[in-house]
Amino acid sequence: MAAPPTPSSPLVASTRRFVAPRLRSLLPAAAVSMSSTSSSSISAPSNGRPVSGGAGEQRPPPSPLLPHASLEVAGARCGLLAGFDSLRRPYRAFPIVASNRHVETIFAAFARSLPAVALRRECLRTPDDGAVALDWVSGDDRALPRDAPVLILLPGLTGGSDDTYVRHMLLRARNKGWRVVVFNSRGCAGSPVTTAKFYSASFTGDLRQVVDHVLGRFPQSNVYAVGWSLGANILVRYLGEETDKCVLSGAVSLCNPFDLVIADEDFHKGFNNVYDRALAKALRNIFKKHALLFEGLEGEYNIPKAANARSVRDFDEGLTRVSFGFKSVDDYYSNSSSSDSIKNVSIPLLCIQADNDPIAPSRGIPREDIKANPNCLLIVTPQGGHLGWVAGEDAPFGCPWTDPIIMEFLEYVHNEKNSSTKGSISYEQQSVTQTSAPDVSVHVQR
Repeated sequence: MAAPPTPSSPLVASTRRFVAPRLRSLLPAAAVSMSSTSSSSISAPSNGRPVSGGAGEQRPPPSPLLPHASLEVAGARCGLLAGFDSLRRPYRAFPIVASNRHVETIFAAFARSLPAVALRRECLRTPDDGAVALDWVSGDDRALPRDAPVLILLPGLTGGSDDTYVRHMLLRARNKGWRVVVFNSRGCAGSPVTTAKFYSASFTGDLRQVVDHVLGRFPQSNVYAVGWSLGANILVRYLGEETDKCVLSGAVSLCNPFDLVIADEDFHKGFNNVYDRALAKALRNIFKKHALLFEGLEGEYNIPKAANARSVRDFDEGLTRVSFGFKSVDDYYSNSSSSDSIKNVSIPLLCIQADNDPIAPSRGIPREDIKANPNCLLIVTPQGGHLGWVAGEDAPFGCPWTDPIIMEFLEYVHNEKNSSTKGSISYEQQSVTQTSAPDVSVHVQR
């Protein structure tokens, strides 16, 4: 558990989980010194310009002309990534920790530092009388300008604002002057469950409402989104459904399983069964807290199977696929994959994957569709595990290697969008009034 934040700021230096010092003591001193620089220190908000240089700044052309050869990069505009400082260097996984994809995945889950951030919770009622929880950085309503860019974060399955990878990204974006909100799906991170329905890989309705709600509160802001794992699948599906009507200005997808049929096949092999059982247990725990809501359900529901699920597939067969109208769990996986959505994405999208990801297999990445869509970019690292990426200056206990790249990409897109719209703001946009949150929203301190 993170230490309470100091009153002076909602963002404080990161703390270590209880296992981190013990693990640190087992690593060579030279290796530990690689992580001496932390991204969790507080800095003044930047001017929002991309790291690769702003207007009027004289810098030599990047060398090499493409990102480092240790990375697989694809997409019509992959050349712009060469301007990102973090991609000019080779991908160097942290010694020992990244020697095995499972070691790296587990290390990141249990040993990565957890930045302490004061959050303000907003509960948003959905049209079906469900609810989702939005966690904002406390005090940002007063600290940031109304037109500050907004970043929506979508954690993975059963994840939320307490996850380390979410907190690190939140901290980095906030230190750049961005307004950040974590979208906690139904039942996740203490988000209330008020109906006999959770969420699924296929369901984009809650995300659509969250995006509209954020734009309603901050109509002068550009809104962006970052999703991890299942959150990435939902995000990419949303982008594909919205096509050219998408109101987001840019997005990043990480550790996306893309093809859920392939992901399900691998999920039951070898050591992957450990992850399967762990996620099934997390789903059971969420279910048991709200079991009374599911009593007496008729039809194809198999509530005992969901309540006692020993695998994610069992839970999806007993509850999820029925709740969302699928004939079988295989039908659910086949028709919930985001790989088919890539071709319809119409805003800048960066996809980052690890070639050795045990949960989001590399062979499921829709490489050809990404290459064919001029709005999409792909980076595949040789190592990283699932939600690991223990590499870079802040390894092994700091932020994932991906965080600087995500921020450089978002800043680039934001500045590009601002440059294209500068001088063309209409009178109506200039005179728009601030929009308050809807009455159905409630605020509590967290």
